[in-house]
Amino acid sequence: MSENLTYKATDEDEGARLDKVLATAWPDQSRSRIKALIEDGQLSVNGAPATKMSAKVKTGDVFDLIVPEPEMAEPVPEDIKLDVLYEDDDLLVINKPAGMVVHPAAGNESGTLVNALLAHCGDSLSGIGGVKRPGIVHRLDKDTSGAMVVAKNDTAHRALSNLFAEDKDNIDRAYIAVVWGVPKPLNGDIEGNIGRSPRNRKKMAVVKNAGKHALTHYKTLQYRNDSLASLVECRLATGRTHQIRVHMNHIGHSLVCDPVYGRNRTLQKFNLETQEILNAFNKQALHARTLGFLHPRTGKYISTEAPIPEDLLALMEALELYL
Repeated sequence: MSENLTYKATDEDEGARLDKVLATAWPDQSRSRIKALIEDGQLSVNGAPATKMSAKVKTGDVFDLIVPEPEMAEPVPEDIKLDVLYEDDDLLVINKPAGMVVHPAAGNESGTLVNALLAHCGDSLSGIGGVKRPGIVHRLDKDTSGAMVVAKNDTAHRALSNLFAEDKDNIDRAYIAVVWGVPKPLNGDIEGNIGRSPRNRKKMAVVKNAGKHALTHYKTLQYRNDSLASLVECRLATGRTHQIRVHMNHIGHSLVCDPVYGRNRTLQKFNLETQEILNAFNKQALHARTLGFLHPRTGKYISTEAPIPEDLLALMEALELYL
């Protein structure tokens, strides 16, 4: 059965954003969940449909929210082996291989991480993430490998979603990236809103008057003597689509072999063996190496590290970049 929630705004709510007020009024519902329900037409304000998360609340406003039952996941369970880095009754952290799509979509209805999770977790998998994305809290691009956390029940899903959306101080996400050139300065921050590129709607870009705030901390771990390429560690302070790829490209150091944001490079500067490895590496050189966060139930800090895949290690070795 669906659940009906009602809340009347107080003097303390006057002028605050609608989404913040409702997230406080109904702590069992994550802000992302409330947003999805609003977009689905499930919220009314003073009897009229509400559509804007950023609307300002007035004292005395009456909010009515219909919360449907969590939908059962439609994707079919598939016996796909998972590389599990950590697991308990509430969640698991997996090392996603490059090439695996996170959730079913057009052209990728099977063989996804969700299909594998349904088989691994069975009936415990959270349905609150939606029909196609049960348990998914955050995602990695298809060709980005590394650590991902998945919720196994609704309580964990709500808590983790809030943690990733609002509490960046208690999350550690570190990526290993191989980039062209040498960043200057060697260590620093890249800050700039990320949104759809005005030149190509299929790509993301740093935009001035739109998009969402994004901040990436980077540290150059090693670079070649000829300055052709570097090994960089990137830590996310926000989680935007293609954030590392867009930000590194924005400062002129796109990821090696990135098929979307990469810039043309003269491979002839490398020996033939290195050229062959670069030509065969047909994805961005990016790996989510470290994932740490506070456990939503125990409060214990969970720290995981995903081993760097063999093909990326081979690429790093060919470019004379070592950890």
